[in-house]
Amino acid sequence: MLDAAGMEWRAVADEAAAATEPEDGWSGAIVVATENPTAAFALCRALRKTDFPLAPVLVCVSPGQVADLELREDLFDDFCSWPTATAELDARVRLAFWRVGRGTRPELVEYGPLVLNLETYQAAVDGNVLDLTYMEYELLKFLASHPGRVFTRETLLSRVWGYEYYGGARTVDVHVRRLRAKLGEEHAAMISTVRSVGYRLGQPRWSA
Repeated sequence: MLDAAGMEWRAVADEAAAATEPEDGWSGAIVVATENPTAAFALCRALRKTDFPLAPVLVCVSPGQVADLELREDLFDDFCSWPTATAELDARVRLAFWRVGRGTRPELVEYGPLVLNLETYQAAVDGNVLDLTYMEYELLKFLASHPGRVFTRETLLSRVWGYEYYGGARTVDVHVRRLRAKLGEEHAAMISTVRSVGYRLGQPRWSA
């Protein structure tokens, strides 16, 4: 997965192996804690206690381990549920590097709890990655890039699809309905219908 993301890396089995650093030192660590969490967090602790504490440290845990992470939050900078997608791991590593000043911040479009990463083509709401098709992502990105503005179905077809899409305005309605379902009940209202006009993401600009 790191190869696919274009990152140089080296595997180590334990803290003794981690003590043998490359000539230019470690830039960070990804610690997989799914099989032996005791040893994994011991490694995290060792990395934090060196003369030059290592950061960032990203921990990969199983869904059942997430609830216990609060007790160890001083040992890592971020975590992800394992297994994960290459794109998500790549995004988390790059964001972790940016947080400690070792990388550029990914280009994001943000509105409230909604975040779209323009580099990885991922969208997340409240930190939960959404499973979107390409056109669902493109439509959500366009609306989120112009919060508060109302767009007619015809404008959305032209600006998002880029041509006179077969199926007409109904295509937009179908995609909006799917987006609302994937945003979940709590956030579905983020995309509102403006009667007899079209759709808008977020509140109108004149709202308090």
